[in-house]
Amino acid sequence: MDGGALTDTSLTDSYFSTSFIGVNGFGSPVETKYPLMQVSSEYSLHYRNPLTSPASSLFNDFGALNISQRRKTPNPTASEFIPKGGSTSRLSNVSQSNMSAFSQVFSHPSMGSPATAGLAPGMSLSAGSSPLHSPKITPHTSPAPRRRSHTPNPASYMVPSSASTSVNNPVSQTPSSGQVIQKETVGGTTYFYTDTTPAPLTGMVFPNYHIYPPTAPHVAYMQPKANAPSFFMADELRQELINRHLITMAQIDQADMPAVPTEVDSYHSLFPLEPLPPPNRIQKSSNFGYITSCYKAVNSKDDLPYCLRRIHGFRLVNTKCMVLVDMWKKIQHSNIVTLREVFTTKAFAEPSLVFAYDFHAGGETMMSRHFNDPNADAYFTKRKWGQHDGPLPRQHAGLLPESLIWAYIVQLSSALRTIHTAGLACRVMDPTKILITGKTRLRVNCVGVFDVLTFDNSQNNNPLALMAQYQQADLISLGKVVLALACNSLAGIQRENLQKAMELVTINYSSDLKNLILYLLTDQNRMRSVNDIMPMIGARFYTQLDAAQMRNDVIEEDLAKEVQNGRLFRLLAKLGTINERPEFQKDPTWSETGDRYLLKLFRDHLFHQVTEAGAPWIDLSHIISCLNKLDAGVPEKISLISRDEKSVLVVTYSDLKRCFENTFQELIAAANGQL
Repeated sequence: MDGGALTDTSLTDSYFSTSFIGVNGFGSPVETKYPLMQVSSEYSLHYRNPLTSPASSLFNDFGALNISQRRKTPNPTASEFIPKGGSTSRLSNVSQSNMSAFSQVFSHPSMGSPATAGLAPGMSLSAGSSPLHSPKITPHTSPAPRRRSHTPNPASYMVPSSASTSVNNPVSQTPSSGQVIQKETVGGTTYFYTDTTPAPLTGMVFPNYHIYPPTAPHVAYMQPKANAPSFFMADELRQELINRHLITMAQIDQADMPAVPTEVDSYHSLFPLEPLPPPNRIQKSSNFGYITSCYKAVNSKDDLPYCLRRIHGFRLVNTKCMVLVDMWKKIQHSNIVTLREVFTTKAFAEPSLVFAYDFHAGGETMMSRHFNDPNADAYFTKRKWGQHDGPLPRQHAGLLPESLIWAYIVQLSSALRTIHTAGLACRVMDPTKILITGKTRLRVNCVGVFDVLTFDNSQNNNPLALMAQYQQADLISLGKVVLALACNSLAGIQRENLQKAMELVTINYSSDLKNLILYLLTDQNRMRSVNDIMPMIGARFYTQLDAAQMRNDVIEEDLAKEVQNGRLFRLLAKLGTINERPEFQKDPTWSETGDRYLLKLFRDHLFHQVTEAGAPWIDLSHIISCLNKLDAGVPEKISLISRDEKSVLVVTYSDLKRCFENTFQELIAAANGQL
């Protein structure tokens, strides 16, 4: 693959990642960066005719535009796996005449197809060995070891025919049914291997253009019917992502908030996620017993945003509690905000202890989502003599639906199960410390804070001595959270209101939910486990799993639309670097002559259509259709009219594609100093 011309400066790909004011969390490990591969056709089914396709593929693609592509596995549909027409095949006895356009690019292993012109670039062998000396080991690029790899192999999509690859060698063995013996010579040594690709299936016809399939039926029937099909993701999902982007990129004016330091340890760009306490505040947090504040900050080591939970005025006198911190850092769970590090600092003008967590943009606490209605406690508040009680709350009319409560129970119990299995205790099962992102996604926040703040020096030898008691307290806290959700009021978990709250649960919800709450809140004669409530949840686990997978189907369907949009954007970006270029190689008329003039007229054909009355004719389908035909290089003819309407040029899309690729390669060569 011609990747040598790409410089490090050209391999930059900064996607816009962002979000909004939540309460805690964000962050994920740094993505593995993959080398730049073919960009223009990566997301498309790119079919080429061997007789009309240009000899050179767009291997460098977007190097000069500073756009790189990340890909975890080779893409057999990308044109970098198409053998160059001008290159000499290492399989000298392979014929190109019997090769179909489809099999040259996209042949699934289960389908099989006629022979290719040669090995794909990813399969080419190095010819560095001398013909006089046989290599002592099989080259690492030999087909045999490549075939044993579990990674998708581009060669497996280039299926040779038996006629063109028969081996007349006395050493070779007769292949079994459906298998073909291949040979390749490197440095004087001939290697034989068996092609186990299944025989081709007859009667298969695939389109020779880019495919825009309709919405999958299992997704189409989930959602209300739209008035028209859309090329873009759903508005709701787009708005949610934009909000997250806004929050992640939010910054403060340092002049307006001088109390916020510019840097704290290795973190910078601090942004308060909750109102800052006044400097002379005496009241402490009801949760931790200390004044706390929360910030979004960016780590200078990995440039990822994190949530910093600051404990004001705390001095860490015993570092042995870091054993527990290390245990928390190892826990990775979908319903837990991961703790990344704990450190002390004086950047806030006083000793402070800071907990760094993942930042989950757009998250809000369960307290703000479900318990911010001042009228919700009316059923439990005491009334004056002679005043009648209000109407009894009901589901969907003041109370939460039971399905939502069970969704929360499944996620919270799953988080507790992971924490308890690791030998730790949550200790923050509280509505103010449970984050909700999206509609029903929960994450337990601020884990590990109590383990540090309340570390007992007398337990130096065994910091886990009291974990069993804390785990029992976690179950009671879970029962209180569930009861509060069922009553839609925090007043219901007060001791004097428990009987009234349970009556409300009995009237509105199932006996399973009632029994689960009673089990969690009632003292038992034995040590309880979070696993004990699994039979009470029962088949509702399947309901939550089904809901999660259906949500995944919807998101994947929206992502499929962006696959094609990304391909078309790269195509338009490259076209924009060619059209109307003021000067190239000291030639001011470069973009107005030769192949560039055809591309200029094609740009007018794309975007500057008018009606018979002279009004602009704007049709997104026309633009997308023409770009797809250009990217595929179909033989369809198109009439390009000059701006003065004195000339009409009739060309095919394959001709335009050749002009497009050659011109862009010329720009790439000039950008790399090769001209």
